[in-house]
Amino acid sequence: FLLINHPLDCPVCDKGGECPLQDITYGWGPGTSRFIEPKRHFVKPLELSPLVAIDLERCILCYRCVRFSQELAEDYQLVLLERGANSYVATFDGHPYVAPFSGNIIELCPVGALTSRPYRFRALPWEIENSGSVCTLCPSQCNVTFTVRDERVLRVLARENDDVDDGWLCDKGRFAYQSIHVDERITQPLVRNGGELRPVSWERALEAAGAVGKHAGRVGAIVGGQTTNEEAFLLSRMLREKLESSDIDCRPGSSLGLEDTKALAAPGLQATVPDLEYAHTVLVLDCDPIDDAPILDLRIRKGVRRRGVKLAVATSRPTALDPSAQAVARFAPGACEAFLAALDAALTGSDFSQLAVAAGAAQDEIRELAALLTDTGEDVVVLWGERLTGGARGPQAARALLNVASRLKLADKDGAGLLEVPAGTNGRGLREAGALPHAGPGYTAAEAAGRDAQVIAKAAADGEITALYLLHADPLRSHPDRALWEAALGKAAVVVVHDSTMTDTIRDHATVVFPSDSYAEKEGTVVHPDGRVQRLRPAIGRPHEVRADWQVIADVSARIGHDLGVLTGSMASQQLFDAVPFYAGLTLEELGGRGLRWPEREQAAALSTTTGDPTDLEAPLAAATPNGSLRLGTFRSIWASPEVELSPALQFLSASQRVEISPDDAGRLGLAQGDRVDVGSNGTRVRGTIALRQNTPAGTVFLEEGLAQESASVLTENLVEVRKA
Repeated sequence: FLLINHPLDCPVCDKGGECPLQDITYGWGPGTSRFIEPKRHFVKPLELSPLVAIDLERCILCYRCVRFSQELAEDYQLVLLERGANSYVATFDGHPYVAPFSGNIIELCPVGALTSRPYRFRALPWEIENSGSVCTLCPSQCNVTFTVRDERVLRVLARENDDVDDGWLCDKGRFAYQSIHVDERITQPLVRNGGELRPVSWERALEAAGAVGKHAGRVGAIVGGQTTNEEAFLLSRMLREKLESSDIDCRPGSSLGLEDTKALAAPGLQATVPDLEYAHTVLVLDCDPIDDAPILDLRIRKGVRRRGVKLAVATSRPTALDPSAQAVARFAPGACEAFLAALDAALTGSDFSQLAVAAGAAQDEIRELAALLTDTGEDVVVLWGERLTGGARGPQAARALLNVASRLKLADKDGAGLLEVPAGTNGRGLREAGALPHAGPGYTAAEAAGRDAQVIAKAAADGEITALYLLHADPLRSHPDRALWEAALGKAAVVVVHDSTMTDTIRDHATVVFPSDSYAEKEGTVVHPDGRVQRLRPAIGRPHEVRADWQVIADVSARIGHDLGVLTGSMASQQLFDAVPFYAGLTLEELGGRGLRWPEREQAAALSTTTGDPTDLEAPLAAATPNGSLRLGTFRSIWASPEVELSPALQFLSASQRVEISPDDAGRLGLAQGDRVDVGSNGTRVRGTIALRQNTPAGTVFLEEGLAQESASVLTENLVEVRKA
């Protein structure tokens, strides 16, 4: 009956050779049909969205895509219109289906009705090869399968791993592969000559990069989130063992000390991704999973919907999970330390009225949150964002979080604990590999503590650091205080950069540029936020003159007279496993295709930490009082990344500065939806477009960071003014 109207266009269908309906028909169906009536015909294909095409005549009305939209992603956009034989899939309002997870319906479709517009008619199943790896475009680190033809990635599919991604991908992970094959891709070394970057031989580029050897003791390194553990480990070795410097950091704005960093990484305190689905209560703290780690958003929704998980949200900015939460608490931007201190007091029954005022939070909301955390069951998972520990008060905020974890007895309890969402994809792995100013591999104390990222920038601007090494990092885009970083890069005598695509930072400031391999070409390991060490495998060959980054770092180190003893990628991995005590005994074969959580291994005991009784907290810094101005909060959208901007299919989603403000504040200031405004203070301003958001706290404005232009990172004051441009 499914074939009554289903067209027989298998030879030209993208699903041909991969189609369950085709397999079942050939395996179990009759050789002939009794139906002779003409089949239905529709205009094809229709654009269900800029990413998804729909052939209505192929649709068998299985309802999978509609159920995904309504029951999993909960965006409620897809419906079946009309009735009976006239039914068809569409959006309820006729607008394009634009949602963070829309591409999943392509894989869910059991026939060729829903197809990927970027992949449509690009290849047939017998012309392609599939290669498994890990997506490194966000901290979710979803397991993926690259579809490859002629050394080009043509498609990305989910590679199901229930412990990581539950078989789903966000649209960024599914379609941003196009950034691998763009004109902006750097495919040969560049050296600045006469004020311009010019292509040179590898010999010339390595010679120029070897100039960092003349700046021993005055070299700073910034490691970006997409760096592998091995690359960070080798760079750290080169700096510490030869360049007499511990000025290396992988954190955009954190100033945590070693003991606090180790305490937050304690094996007994780490929750897993499945815990988000099976815990009694989940607290989302100072992050929004839909932007920071999208697949975790789906996992939390699944837990609430299927398992009865009680969800609480405590953030400055409204989140996509608010409608699903039983308790929602708001606090002023940057006041999470005071909020946690107030929550800690509420959990013990102490007076927290003054702390609530300092946090800019409502006492009733804190009281309701404390009751939810203590009354709904023992297993509590706290999903928190790295921005919590950013800034000068990061150490105090970390201790406040550890106090709350101690009150809730989260340590050494299965199904409960803390789960951090790092700022970068491999934020956790980079810290464990030694890309920290105060710690070497495995959080071993450094012989001489170095400076964190912000202090490195100030030292470079002041001339104390004269050479900068940027490994997959663009501090003008990813770090706070853009003006300071511009001064630092402008003052440095040598700026060595590893990157795969050309950026404004490279054009303006780099002296030596090494072409990086993309995430589809890398080999090495990364660490998931829950401690799962995962293996990257190359799916395609490196283009033109591109070399592996671990090899380039080893070659640069050899040029300055220090042999790292690495000849292959597996040798770099083995060196890392030997250097990190809680990785001891790991092998690449053991990691396999699904990875391995090191906190569950016996060797995890090598990480000695203190997660005991709560400690006394300092009086928290009170949130700034608006006094007619607006408090400034920042966020980073999932779409604010170079990969999105460079991928043709995703360019319609490229982030631009939007100024989120409450309708009441907008009315007071005479502003309306879509108005162009300037936001800033002390002469520094950012231009953006007003976006009214109903639940935005009064007296607060939120700007987007991580943008190439008009980013919130140029603003350094807590209070700003908003006025029409």
